Amino acid sequence: MPAPLILHGYFRSGTTYRVRLALNHKGVAYETRPVNLVEGAQRSADYLARNPQGLVPALETPGGVLTQSPAILEWIEETWPEPALLPAHPVRRARVRAFAAAIGCDIHPIQNLRVLKKVSGELGQGQEGAQDWARHWIATGFEALEKLAAAADGQGGFIFGDAPTMAEIYLVPQMFNARRFGVDLDAFPRLVAADAAARAIPELAAAAPENQPDAA
Repeated sequence: MPAPLILHGYFRSGTTYRVRLALNHKGVAYETRPVNLVEGAQRSADYLARNPQGLVPALETPGGVLTQSPAILEWIEETWPEPALLPAHPVRRARVRAFAAAIGCDIHPIQNLRVLKKVSGELGQGQEGAQDWARHWIATGFEALEKLAAAADGQGGFIFGDAPTMAEIYLVPQMFNARRFGVDLDAFPRLVAADAAARAIPELAAAAPENQPDAA
């Protein structure tokens, strides 16, 4: 039997949350090892030996340590193909990946913890300025995502098809952050519906930040 997976991450980290969602959805067992980003545990020598970037998550696998959530998620999909998070048709796969990338490349990176610390501290905007920054970029990104979701063929609240795809794996953590930063979600009914449909699945609900062992 292969060694168990060990997920190093932070309960409130959106990127770690994505990986929990995918593993839970596919029924893959894993251990959780908390990395407290607020206390700077990601910069410890022990953690940097696993991930020289000092970012979460890091996933220990029988083949070695994997980093960067997009790469980890693709590895999970290739290793455990069912239930699929990507459609079989190449064009549909590309559309799901594009939706996910709009979050993973364009929204999340500019509102994560280290960026907000820079905005609030060195750039002198304070906590409220940092939250305004996060709200602005999340809402701006959601405007495009709402249009993409409205044009998709989702059923039962989901964006593509009638079950979660990689789109929801990226969306659910970003919706958590949107609520945390006080984004007005009234203008994004399709995104709200997809988030609710995914979180209604018990395995996905179990991945929520408040259900993690290191939740404060």
